[in-house]
Amino acid sequence: MNEHVKTASPDIVDIWTGDQQLPAWFTDAMAVPREDSFVEVNGHRVHYFRWGTRGKPPLLMTHGFLAHAHCFAFIAPFLAKEYDVIAYDLAGMGDSAMTPDCDGDKRAADMVALADALDLFSGDVKPKLIAHSFGSGVALTAMEMAGERFGGLIICDLMVMRPERLAAHFENGGGPPGSGRSDRPNKLYPDYPSARERFVLAPPQAVQQPFLMEYMAYHSLRRVDDGEQQGWSWKFDPMVFHRNENDMAKWAQTPQRIVDLPHRLAIVYGEKSKLFDGDSAAYLRELGGHHIPMIAIPEAEHHLMLDQPLALVTALRSVLALWAD
Repeated sequence: MNEHVKTASPDIVDIWTGDQQLPAWFTDAMAVPREDSFVEVNGHRVHYFRWGTRGKPPLLMTHGFLAHAHCFAFIAPFLAKEYDVIAYDLAGMGDSAMTPDCDGDKRAADMVALADALDLFSGDVKPKLIAHSFGSGVALTAMEMAGERFGGLIICDLMVMRPERLAAHFENGGGPPGSGRSDRPNKLYPDYPSARERFVLAPPQAVQQPFLMEYMAYHSLRRVDDGEQQGWSWKFDPMVFHRNENDMAKWAQTPQRIVDLPHRLAIVYGEKSKLFDGDSAAYLRELGGHHIPMIAIPEAEHHLMLDQPLALVTALRSVLALWAD
């Protein structure tokens, strides 16, 4: 079952914009019509945005841990003339429902099932995946499951480190993203400013486009008014913190999994990222990944779409142009 609502500029509201002057490229991107919809996938409700024209080459995008499809909402419109672009919320994040015992394999199976539900496999051109951080791990597993059905994967700043660096990262408290507990409900804040004050990025970084930080914070929260409680709380489900996986072992395997993937792959990363840097690229090449294009976005850190959004668009356009079917 699909529910479709066509919207234009729904994201620009006073509560987060205040008296900021928003750049024209952003307001123009927000004015590109998009579908704001839900579809049922493997028994749970998935929220997604869709731009462009059905029948054009499809792109399927997803986000990092605790984020949501809005992180691509100002990127995707620049691809909408040439592609059918979908960005979706992972289970338990954004406006998508959580699923029980949701591990990496289930998330990847959901990604494949979502592409099926949205009819992305029916055309002459295979859908391509674009994912950031945690979402890139989901997409990598989806490619391992059903890579022959996709036209390629663009990984955006997925954590890749040599074993000794990875061990130090975990020992110093880097660990998996997020610091919540699955057995603790999300905190209710009395007003939006109180909730906004608690919004931080992981890993922490300054953002070169501060208005995008405000935009992402606002869309990470929801208003609560159920008669008994009023205020603001996080959109994500606390169960996203429940893990049955060995995070250290999983991340240690990631570099070789990337190199061994027998399907089309490219990597875009922030040149100043703490999770993927020049040494990460060198390590992948040492493992046999000379065939993988790896593009550094100058001046960007891990959250590269919040630092250099237009440079990210350019990198994505370049890879996609080279992959034209």
